[in-house]
Amino acid sequence: MKLEPDIVSAPTISSYGAGWIGIGSERVSASVVIGSGGQRFAWNCDAFEQLGPEHFAQLANLGTELVIFGSGLRLRFPQAAWLQGLIERRIGIETMDTQAACRTYNILAGEGRNVAAALLIERGEG
Repeated sequence: MKLEPDIVSAPTISSYGAGWIGIGSERVSASVVIGSGGQRFAWNCDAFEQLGPEHFAQLANLGTELVIFGSGLRLRFPQAAWLQGLIERRIGIETMDTQAACRTYNILAGEGRNVAAALLIERGEG
């Protein structure tokens, strides 16, 4: 039997700190959505208080099985009404601080799961 390592084609988060994450060799200092299928786009919010149902509606259109919501430096939960589109499409959502969301995304994407991370990076963090 020949054993070969799995080749992961999903974008990965290489590093993180207060107010930024690294995607590959790029340092990103604004909120972003990254998907294991190669999706990546700016998530236009600079603070938790700016989030609304339209932000989570974008996530429902990705067609993933799970969304990991990174809520910034501390754990904060989105309003239940904002999640309606995800619920209707039977897409799971897990909420954690952004650094934990980065680690969890990498693990699940590395397993070949169809997942996205919506990472809130607030201005002035750190």
